[in-house]
Amino acid sequence: MMKNYRFLAVGLLALGIVSCEPDLDHPIDEKGSVYSNGEADFTHYVALGNSLTAGYADNALYITGQTNSYPNILAGQFALTQETDEFTIPYMNDNAGGLLANGQQITNNRLVLATDGEGNNSPSVYTGMAPTTDIANILEGPFSNMGVPGAKSYHLGVEGYGNLAGVQAGLANPYFVRFASSPQTSVMADAMAQNPTFFSLWIGNNDVLGYATSGGTGVNQAGNLNPATYGSNDITDPQVFASVYSGLVQTLTANGAGGVLINIPDVTSIAFFNTVPNNALVLDAQTAGNLTAYFSAVSQVFAGGLMAQGVPQEQAMALAAQYAITFNEGPNRFIIDVPVTQTNPLGFRQMTEDELIQLQVDQSALASGYGSVKLTAEVQQVLGLLMAGGTPTAEQANILFSGVNGLDDADVLDSTEISEIQTATAAFNQTIAAVANANGLAMVDANALLNGVANGGFSFDGGTVTATYATGGAFSLDGVHLTPRGYAIVANEIIDQINATYGSTVPKVNVGQYGTITLSNDVQ
Repeated sequence: MMKNYRFLAVGLLALGIVSCEPDLDHPIDEKGSVYSNGEADFTHYVALGNSLTAGYADNALYITGQTNSYPNILAGQFALTQETDEFTIPYMNDNAGGLLANGQQITNNRLVLATDGEGNNSPSVYTGMAPTTDIANILEGPFSNMGVPGAKSYHLGVEGYGNLAGVQAGLANPYFVRFASSPQTSVMADAMAQNPTFFSLWIGNNDVLGYATSGGTGVNQAGNLNPATYGSNDITDPQVFASVYSGLVQTLTANGAGGVLINIPDVTSIAFFNTVPNNALVLDAQTAGNLTAYFSAVSQVFAGGLMAQGVPQEQAMALAAQYAITFNEGPNRFIIDVPVTQTNPLGFRQMTEDELIQLQVDQSALASGYGSVKLTAEVQQVLGLLMAGGTPTAEQANILFSGVNGLDDADVLDSTEISEIQTATAAFNQTIAAVANANGLAMVDANALLNGVANGGFSFDGGTVTATYATGGAFSLDGVHLTPRGYAIVANEIIDQINATYGSTVPKVNVGQYGTITLSNDVQ
């Protein structure tokens, strides 16, 4: 959940007041328009994937999000080209978003944008209604939208992934439990039982996303070919992904179905990592001077300690120099904790330009010295000793060093972690492109699409959608998943690629008719 993060002056237009503009991309002339399915057969469309396919938004799955999921948007447009079967969705019971398990709530309600008495806006957990969706109440399918929040690529073929008895142990997925045809089935088995004539597959995001949103606290499993040993925050080995993904598509196309594959966005470009700047340590001249003096003292005391242990002066001074961090009036980059090594014995440094801070970092803690220095009374006593010309004891030196209050690894993506994420994403996307080409399937470059949204925005008839948190229109309040408007943009890109591949003329939707985030003061 977000902690004390406020946003000023969020305009109502930016928040997605529904537009009633006509679809200018596809005007209907006086004679009427006729759309064609071309070489595609949309009779029975099945969508497979994870939370992005399910319509997850605002840190929850709820009815409005499901209704505005990109597969449901696509199904409505496919139906304009030919007779199609009903597109069925395993709807939640409400718009609260929380899940229950035998009456006990196991996931939080959705986020909404609340306004306090001073007019400040901040995301908060919605409490306007109690959740009523209990995973013990199994729905009767089949369901066309097979998007399962939390699923990784290799989960789709796992039997028992929808077994209620396995949820507590982490062996099953509570969202799939609700609509699995049996406790023993798999997502793929239930999808193929419907004999789809057309499919979409957007999977693999979670094979890297958990690692990213945990601040890289998981493991990069490159070289480990056994996904049964992976943790929830690990990066999937590219060979495992390639094998699993190829097998999924081979199964989906075995009966001649057409389809569209969607690749993996660079998660480091999403709002979750680009809302809190890493140079948001804004200082006045006096505070900047005080911090500079503190780190100078740390450097000098550390060098003295090394020399006292017999380290040559030149070597000691060179090693200690990295801790003499200087600060200026205005924006400064935060300090982060890093592993203790021979080259960084104190285990901290200042962030570099490319490194990222999570959306969920505790804002009140940042304002109180988290990410810089926590000046306790004991630390100030040691500083006073140094100012008086005294020499601290080893114990006092450690007290001085303890004042460094760097950002924890879980709150930051450092340059090494970003490189691991981007390397894995590139490998996954190479596989997706190759599989699409080998099978003659349409492919959507969601990576390029969302990078474009993040860098300049996406223009439509009613304005521009950007990745700016809360006001940009693309990302929901969890900073990871899209808004209805964001999902509409994805749907239109999918339609473009389907039309190009299959010679169809599926009409696109008017992006401006889809909303963004929800305002509510029914919050905690």
